[in-house]
Amino acid sequence: MSRRPDVWRWGDSLDVIREALAAGEMLAVPTESSYALAVDPRSAKGVESVYRFKARSGDKPLPVVVGALEHLAMLGIDIDDPGLRILTSLWPAPLSVVVPIHRPLPASGASGSLAVRIPDHPRLVELLANLRSPLTATSANSSGEAPICDPVDLALRLVGWPALIVDDGHLPGGPPSTMVALGPEGLEVLRVGRYPVAGLRRRLSELGWSMDFSATIAEKSADRSAEPR
Repeated sequence: MSRRPDVWRWGDSLDVIREALAAGEMLAVPTESSYALAVDPRSAKGVESVYRFKARSGDKPLPVVVGALEHLAMLGIDIDDPGLRILTSLWPAPLSVVVPIHRPLPASGASGSLAVRIPDHPRLVELLANLRSPLTATSANSSGEAPICDPVDLALRLVGWPALIVDDGHLPGGPPSTMVALGPEGLEVLRVGRYPVAGLRRRLSELGWSMDFSATIAEKSADRSAEPR
């Protein structure tokens, strides 16, 4: 019988998580809505495990979460970009920003960009800050399946996979992060999610946003678009 994944609880040694990441194993971490699969986005072995688990094409990028703005530089992101500076002032938030990267990473797939955010989950942000490493944060389910909010269901789904569950109890569910793309012509809303678009427009206006804010919104609504996360 295949072994169930191990469980890490808040207050346990971070060395356990560091060892799992170094070995290319998956973590299952809590986010604002549901559990996500986390590996070092620079680890080819870890990223490959995520793609295999999700039965997902390796050319699609995986979203990434960080615990501090300076961690973006580890991903080859220009943290001094004026537009990005304005958007990142809204973090922590369920707002993912697709930005170009200077060099390809295993998590970037066939693209030259990544969706990044500091999540609105204080414990996860603290964990990321203590690890001093970005992590992927794609929903912990196979492509096409519903996101997982219950750690018991999560453990059953991960049976037989080298994985470590960061147990945060039952999560609230709901839509994934709102996703926007930052480009030379302005800001485009790619996915309507947990961060209200009207509130985003208002906040950016208050912050002096001078770039065009595209009205283009992806056809899939938030509750039908769990990928990518």
